[in-house]
Amino acid sequence: MPSMSEPSRRVQRLFHAHETTRAAALNGIPLATFGQRLFGYFIDVLVAVVIWFPIEFAWRHYILHQQNIEMAWDFHEKGNVATMLAYWGLCNYFGNGRTLGKWIARTQVLSLTSERMGAWQSVERALGYGAAVLEGGLGFLQFFWDRNRMCAQDRLAETIVADIRQRA
Repeated sequence: MPSMSEPSRRVQRLFHAHETTRAAALNGIPLATFGQRLFGYFIDVLVAVVIWFPIEFAWRHYILHQQNIEMAWDFHEKGNVATMLAYWGLCNYFGNGRTLGKWIARTQVLSLTSERMGAWQSVERALGYGAAVLEGGLGFLQFFWDRNRMCAQDRLAETIVADIRQRA
């Protein structure tokens, strides 16, 4: 044990590059355009509203017994947020990166860390949409200056969005 007069030796941590075989496998894959991603996003929001509306109506009418039911879709209502997190999280997980919107837009979310989207990674990506919105939309615009066309949700979940129209 070193004495008080001797400087203690610290174990220095070193950086390790995280290039993986998965990253090498994805090298050169065609990335989705901004238009494809925007189209898929709006389809997904529309699907979430269609899922949310009858559930919210039934909750307010049959459980809360409200007579004048006023419903609003915005990202400040707990039911709206829960619906979006459940929809994006579950669809990305069970569809391996393909929600209905992504299927229509012919795109797919691909994990940078594994062959398949993990459960937590799918939730992180859903939460990442919130981060992109909270940045005043700047999280979505990162697409234009990022080399791999990654938005806030992509960075958070370690994903990319591929254009699967061009795969043969």
